[in-house]
Amino acid sequence: GNCWDNAVAESFFKTLKSEQIYGNKLITRDQMRTELFEYIEIWYNRERRHSTLGNLTIEQFNNKEQKIEKTA
Repeated sequence: GNCWDNAVAESFFKTLKSEQIYGNKLITRDQMRTELFEYIEIWYNRERRHSTLGNLTIEQFNNKEQKIEKTA
């Protein structure tokens, strides 16, 4: 295999742990599930800018790609 195969996933989980999990008080499994959903679906995909995407959010990048595909 290629050593870069898991780079994106490893980067995501490192970011998730440092921004959301570490330092978070002890909470129930359901509370953690809700917090993780909000982190991924609201913050990570819609608000957090990613340098590898030209400092766009994932949502902005996907919308831009869809516009390009429609015009092609």
